[in-house]
Amino acid sequence: MFSKTRVTEPGPRNQTPEQAEAPRSLDSNYDVPASAAPSRPRTSGPSVLSSDLTVKGNIQTQGDIQVEGTIEGDIRAHQLVVGESATIRGEIVAEEIVVNGRVIGRVRGLKVRLSATARVEGDIIHKTIAIESGAHFEGSVQRQEDPLANGVTPKLAPPVNRGNAADE
Repeated sequence: MFSKTRVTEPGPRNQTPEQAEAPRSLDSNYDVPASAAPSRPRTSGPSVLSSDLTVKGNIQTQGDIQVEGTIEGDIRAHQLVVGESATIRGEIVAEEIVVNGRVIGRVRGLKVRLSATARVEGDIIHKTIAIESGAHFEGSVQRQEDPLANGVTPKLAPPVNRGNAADE
């Protein structure tokens, strides 16, 4: 987990102070091999937003999030777990979504699961869905092959006024 860097390595003991390399500051830019640079966030666990936290604004990450508090804004993540004490007012977009709490807004995900304690008021666009007995849901459910696409759900065109035949 830890590795030595030039900052912590002592120089050879037989060098004079003038020959020793000056220590680098901690904010120096070091060359990192491409293989060591992370292409995706660490998978050490989800970011947890505690029950006493209220966020007003959008949240976006490529990682996982567990929400226990209140969010007033949209959330985009890889995986999202809405805790029993959580309330989200906004759109949720994630590959995998587990709702145990309350969501007021649209839910878009490849896998969507509403547990028995879930309360959802809004449309759900999914590839696969599971709704446990006891879950409360008000809205529509629509299956799509790619619910994560940025496009919105197509709506019907408004009716066209063709006129009355008696007007001719």
